[in-house]
Amino acid sequence: MSAPDVIVIGGGLHGSSAALHLAMTGAKVTVLEKDHAGRNASGVNAGGVRRLGRDTREIPLALESRKIWERISDLVDDDCDFAARGHVQVAETEEELVTQRKRVTELQALGFDHEKIVDRKQLREIVPAVSDHCVGGIHVADDGAAMPYRTTFAFRRKAVSIGVQWHDGTTAGRVTRDSGNWNVETTDGQTFAAGTVVNCSGAWSDRLCRDLGEPVPLTPVAPMLMITSRMPHFIDPVVGAAGRVLSFKQFDNGTVLIGGGLTGVVDLARNRAELDVGKLTTNARSACAIFPNMRQARVVRAWAGIEAEMPDKVPVIGPSSRHEQLFHAFGFSAHGFQLGPFVGRLMADLVENRELPVDIAPFRIDRFAGCGPDGSGSGLKLVDG
Repeated sequence: MSAPDVIVIGGGLHGSSAALHLAMTGAKVTVLEKDHAGRNASGVNAGGVRRLGRDTREIPLALESRKIWERISDLVDDDCDFAARGHVQVAETEEELVTQRKRVTELQALGFDHEKIVDRKQLREIVPAVSDHCVGGIHVADDGAAMPYRTTFAFRRKAVSIGVQWHDGTTAGRVTRDSGNWNVETTDGQTFAAGTVVNCSGAWSDRLCRDLGEPVPLTPVAPMLMITSRMPHFIDPVVGAAGRVLSFKQFDNGTVLIGGGLTGVVDLARNRAELDVGKLTTNARSACAIFPNMRQARVVRAWAGIEAEMPDKVPVIGPSSRHEQLFHAFGFSAHGFQLGPFVGRLMADLVENRELPVDIAPFRIDRFAGCGPDGSGSGLKLVDG
């Protein structure tokens, strides 16, 4: 087997997407994945394909990625169970609705018109089962959702089919640069060498960054989800809430997924995420407050993934601030699934030194100043950009 041009560390959705897009340019790519594709954040999230509610810095990425989702089958030979049934953020009070109106006005001033305010009557036309006390909300009619595990494996499968060398159960350890090449030593004694490294290792990304002299204040988190037994169909769009942590959707088989960002406990040393039952209860109560019929639901399963969260809740995407031919894509703070198809393309553009279709300056790794030597964030100051 010939030596690769690029080593991608991390085989989740962003790593799989980067590997695929790089291989499509003719690059020889090797992926090192410590578990298997979709084991952590990429395969165990809520699957939202949304632009609603995003930080304005992320909206250009989300808009570009949405174009790829429209033709996802053309890219990975699988529709990933993507369906555009809309997203709604419910306002339960007039005060919340005022805040939503202000956001939509601000977005319009920036040239973004995808979010629309809906009043009480319109909300009930979109989600008839919503509680009587809800007063309106924000609606994005063509946002949607897909199946995370299926999507991640579709990218992996397509990448492998066009020549990407994939190594599951292979943990990257020491990374060094020598004579223009990167050497990645693995914990099982192998060494891989390539001219370029792409760091997509999620909650473990800060270790590589620290070792190479650009520490980041990354916090591992464990987003939790639960799913109910089957219920009669009552909702089409994905629903969130302005004043609660909630992501809520019903599958075609009648089961209901409840999540939204409440977190469990991470144990990186043991590669485990544990549930926080108290927070799950809070999430369930939020679902019942928005949809009274959920009081009859029965939760059959709950789980947690492991994700990287940044202090400003937006990812690190772009070149290293210290080293040539080292690139980063991590820290998606539990809302990176929708961005994965386009972020992979961005990484290929960066590696191939092509003109980028969007500005990635807001995501540069050196926007964090004053971090402690271990990247813990001591004295953290965010640099404008």
